[in-house]
Amino acid sequence: MRSIRPSFTARRGRSARRRTTPALAAVALASALALTATACESGDTNADDQASASATSGDGKIKIPDDIRDKLKEHGIDIDKWKNGAWKTWDKDDWLREAQDFVNPIIEGLWSSDRMRDADDPDKGVDENDLSGDQGVTDRTPAPVDAKAVATTYHANAPEAGKVFFDSPEGTMVCSATVVQDPAHPGKSNLVWTAGHCVHAGKNGGWYRNIAFVPSYNNAGDTAEQLQSATKEEVAPYGVWWGDWAQTSDQWIAGGGSTGGDGASYDFAVIHVTPEKGGTGKSLEETVGSALPVDFKAPAVPKVESVTATGYPAAPPYDGQTLYQCQDKPGRLSINASDPTMYRIGCSMTGGSSGGGWIATGSDGKPALVSNTSIGPVTSGWLAGPRLGTVAKGVYDSVSDKFAGQ
Repeated sequence: MRSIRPSFTARRGRSARRRTTPALAAVALASALALTATACESGDTNADDQASASATSGDGKIKIPDDIRDKLKEHGIDIDKWKNGAWKTWDKDDWLREAQDFVNPIIEGLWSSDRMRDADDPDKGVDENDLSGDQGVTDRTPAPVDAKAVATTYHANAPEAGKVFFDSPEGTMVCSATVVQDPAHPGKSNLVWTAGHCVHAGKNGGWYRNIAFVPSYNNAGDTAEQLQSATKEEVAPYGVWWGDWAQTSDQWIAGGGSTGGDGASYDFAVIHVTPEKGGTGKSLEETVGSALPVDFKAPAVPKVESVTATGYPAAPPYDGQTLYQCQDKPGRLSINASDPTMYRIGCSMTGGSSGGGWIATGSDGKPALVSNTSIGPVTSGWLAGPRLGTVAKGVYDSVSDKFAGQ
């Protein structure tokens, strides 16, 4: 299998570990996401009291609140040195794991068009033999489905889709993500759904850094060659949105891995974002014009007639610059008998697609996000994503509630 988080093998973001409400882990951050086992290229009350790592002054310039500077100092981190490159230090003692310790100051201009274009697929492919010990209900491996390029402009055909960028010890990474509705702010959501492995490394690491979301990346569908001379506005026509808070499941933090599918059933995350330069006062949803509802009561796998997975596959034969989709009737995949059974579809997308949304007809009969790309085989051919139940709803509600009064 391969992760689709930062890449395509158990796409799992690296997250700081912290127990809050059951199965939840919250963290203030602004790093790009990476998928685990699929296609990623490479709360507690104390957490709720934390301030965002980024804020803007009246003149639109980024200003770091004093309490955030103090929190950084507690860990021996100087904010100015951090923004000037100290974030590149990944020593064990410097890689913050605990949710309450993670802060992610905006580094304006860090995500240039070149840096975004060159982000890797942190895929760490996994052999399908690693699933030989699977228990529970697993259906026959689905027939491969060739991914189809989304027609341009992407904003006209998949306005909620985009890319998550972040930095990891292995370098600059990328995942896919989806703008989702916020029950606390109807019509004005700043929430993004992706894979847990796109924000946190799981059991062997901490939170990724410099996490940012770019909706409708490469909206015109330019080739890699054309993008060599593209401006940042052409690459990111709706701006760069930094994560000022993120949350994934405790299960991912405690057991998530880059290969083999560990933690894949809980490989999801929600990021709250803010515009890099302060913006016009409009929310992310208002800026892109759309946000998808999340269905936590989707039908059981056998009753789902069709799922459409969307993402930016980056591992060969893809280059990460083009948006693709796969449509298939899902089957079941069980990684561990004690964990919820996952959705699995035939799909040729590779690493980089990790975290991308899976859309199906929801319980109310309307399109809704029901999963996200998490893992897939090294050789591609199929993708798997977690079913979104009570744990996922807890993560979602916690992030929404945190910003309800803002």
